[in-house]
Amino acid sequence: MTKKAIVAGHICIDITPVFPAGKVRKLTDVMIPGKTINTEEAVVNTGGTVANTGLAMKLFGADVMLIGKTGNDEIGGMIRDVMKKYDADQDIVVSNEGWSSYTVVLAPPGIDRMFLHSPGLNNTFCSSDVSDEALSKASLMHFGYPNLMRKMYLDGGAELISLFKRAKAAGVATSVDFSAIDAGSEAGGLDWESILKSIIPYVDFFVPSLEELGYMMDRDLYEEWLKKADGGSIEKVVTVDHDIRPLADKLLSWGAKSILIKCGAPGMYYRTADKVTMEPLCKSLGLNVDEWAGMEGFEPSFVPRCVKSGTGAGDTSIAAYLTSVLRGYSLEKSVCMATAAGASCVEAYDALGGITSFEELEARVASGWEKAK
Repeated sequence: MTKKAIVAGHICIDITPVFPAGKVRKLTDVMIPGKTINTEEAVVNTGGTVANTGLAMKLFGADVMLIGKTGNDEIGGMIRDVMKKYDADQDIVVSNEGWSSYTVVLAPPGIDRMFLHSPGLNNTFCSSDVSDEALSKASLMHFGYPNLMRKMYLDGGAELISLFKRAKAAGVATSVDFSAIDAGSEAGGLDWESILKSIIPYVDFFVPSLEELGYMMDRDLYEEWLKKADGGSIEKVVTVDHDIRPLADKLLSWGAKSILIKCGAPGMYYRTADKVTMEPLCKSLGLNVDEWAGMEGFEPSFVPRCVKSGTGAGDTSIAAYLTSVLRGYSLEKSVCMATAAGASCVEAYDALGGITSFEELEARVASGWEKAK
């Protein structure tokens, strides 16, 4: 595999308290004023798209350049030490203008996660932090979590749009992922539907989660999901026909090409545009357009050996998906590898602990690994 990728955007330190198995049924059991919940050890790892997706792609064998911004502080030093361990620190920006980002991850086994997040210097990341020189070397650029990066979402996402326009002008295929949005934050009050309409024409691989997509595209529908879920995971109360496909229809009407929606434990929904729309992208990446154009389906998750934490599962699944793209795989195989990586990830407490080589992951799939019912 000779194609080079850029993974840019959000980077932080994740602090994940380990909950004893079976002690928490839903997050509302934890977030009660005055209540003490005993936990086990805290797992401390790098987080965010750059660390999770970027390092996973590197472990999968992809040639990848990681671009994120850290402070000249203790947390920043911890982040860079991890990056250096994987020989991936060369393009990490160090700034004296603020603090490094961190996240406290609440991830009881079998329950969707909740995050206490400080964006730090991610808020100052801008289009120019991904240089023209970097773009000139890449076939694919993946950008993660612009909704947690203030400069990237202000002014209708002007900096985000600028970056993606520059990437497309340089002949680089593009991908974008989002993170959960705090409704009470500045970002939570933005018109994300308008921002998405503006950026989608410059995005080749759109890979959000269902929850993120619902919040950004149809707030009333999203609130309906939350009400039905009653504190549980919304993926258990939605259907493809009523909830997911209409959102994909709207994205295609805005100019989307390849859509992959992460639907938590059940699996992933995929949808692609017609052959005429997909042909230039497939040609640029050496993909078979007949294996990518006009496709729709739902890929069930694989059954993990155990579930320790969902931390990073979405990011690592996208790492496998994009690595598959760089290898020239079909859409169906790429999505299959994405669900396999996600299932492997939840078998560890951190995003990278469950990662194997790509060849080992493929062998596990080929061995008859059980799919979720």
